[in-house]
Amino acid sequence: MMNFSYTRATSVGEAIQAVVQDPQARFIAGGTNLVDLMKYNVERPGRLVDITRLPLDRIEETPGGGLKIGALVPNSDLAYDERIERDYPLLSSAILAGASAQLRNAATTGGNLLQRTRCYYFYDVGTPCNKREPGSGCPARTGVNRIHAILGASDACIATHPSDMCVALAALGATVHVEGPDGERTIPFSDFHRLPGSEPEKDNTLSRGEIVTAVELPKPRFGKNHTYLKLRDRLSYAFALVSVAAAIELDGDVIGEARLALGGVAHKPWRDEAAEASLKGKLPSSSAFEEAGDIVLRNAKGHGHNDFKIELARRAIARALGQAAAGTPQVQANKSIN
Repeated sequence: MMNFSYTRATSVGEAIQAVVQDPQARFIAGGTNLVDLMKYNVERPGRLVDITRLPLDRIEETPGGGLKIGALVPNSDLAYDERIERDYPLLSSAILAGASAQLRNAATTGGNLLQRTRCYYFYDVGTPCNKREPGSGCPARTGVNRIHAILGASDACIATHPSDMCVALAALGATVHVEGPDGERTIPFSDFHRLPGSEPEKDNTLSRGEIVTAVELPKPRFGKNHTYLKLRDRLSYAFALVSVAAAIELDGDVIGEARLALGGVAHKPWRDEAAEASLKGKLPSSSAFEEAGDIVLRNAKGHGHNDFKIELARRAIARALGQAAAGTPQVQANKSIN
């Protein structure tokens, strides 16, 4: 870890200016990912701008009936907030599926959105990595790639986004509020993270100096029929090989609306609206769920060690949609799969 200077911002505007004026400056809040990257010399900021004292730690109701979650709300506070547990249980479940209790106490909502891939090669500064050093190559494509992407990858990068919370936010159709040198703006969650393309060093669509101030949830719709299913090598404290956030709104006996997003399979949370549309108006059934899985995975591609993830994802989608339709969500306190 290299030496760095430290500044504590007292306002959002002050934090933005500090980062704009110093190309080597980075925001820091919970630090659960950034500090690790600094220890590995993957990130080498010359200055840290502490934003933990900013007034971004509240959960507020919106005029449209949703919730606005401040960027500094800890993951644990969010997961156990009674409004989240009651109206957005899919989000609560996804948060509790990730990390550990200690990390969830420190990790923030905004930081969860901005965490970086856990690709082995990205973390190993002794190897090439286009995400860390653009143009140096992607050894994961022909190397050890068991945890890597099967959807949306490019010749430049096959890394995956590690978040559980973001998969649920994608399924729920959240909106990200940001503020920067040019003022405030909102970004649909589906547009916040990027696919790698030819610029895998860019994880998201934030501009230099922009800071996430809040995440907004729409009016609740999926309080009963939902699930977050996470499949991993260990039953706790491990990142997903494949995860599925599924939510269904029933219209009598048929599916009136469906939401489906995957984690652990792409450079961003992977929501497929075509698969969701295929479920509308159908009876909840194995055949309908399998068809939706086929649509999601129609362009899936393995890279050797991770070929198994295609079939794993297919089965996970069917399992998760079945859990959601039955109103029997995966219980994160019970590590066995329903």
